[in-house]
Amino acid sequence: MRNYDLTPLYRSAIGFDRLAQLAEHAASNKGNSGYPPYNIELLNENRYRITMAVAGFTMDELDITSEGDKLLVKGTKAEQGKERKYLYQGIAERGFERTFQLADYVTVVGANLENGLLNIDLQREIPEALKPRKIEIGTSRVLESE
Repeated sequence: MRNYDLTPLYRSAIGFDRLAQLAEHAASNKGNSGYPPYNIELLNENRYRITMAVAGFTMDELDITSEGDKLLVKGTKAEQGKERKYLYQGIAERGFERTFQLADYVTVVGANLENGLLNIDLQREIPEALKPRKIEIGTSRVLESE
């Protein structure tokens, strides 16, 4: 896999450091090996849902942290008391850590675990000051000086 050095972009572009960081993060694929599998679903214009297949994990073994523009989902499998002898082991019982980059104004509004699927609900809440608003056109009279 190719590695790109975006350092020259940091030196020559002012105000684009966040864009460069996003590109760097996407190119590096830091530890996201594809486990556990997940879906990202668009529920409506401002609502999203991430669904992760976390079969075998309990609520106590899962941790969701939202900090700034990053969402971290971590699974830590508890040690089993007795040793099992498998003929075939197809269900992964290893811990994981998956990071999602959130867009501006996207926040986590809830999460639930049901039938081995972890659902994380997200919502984009644009501040009123940034929403488009209609400007009324009025007439103004210029007063003549006497």
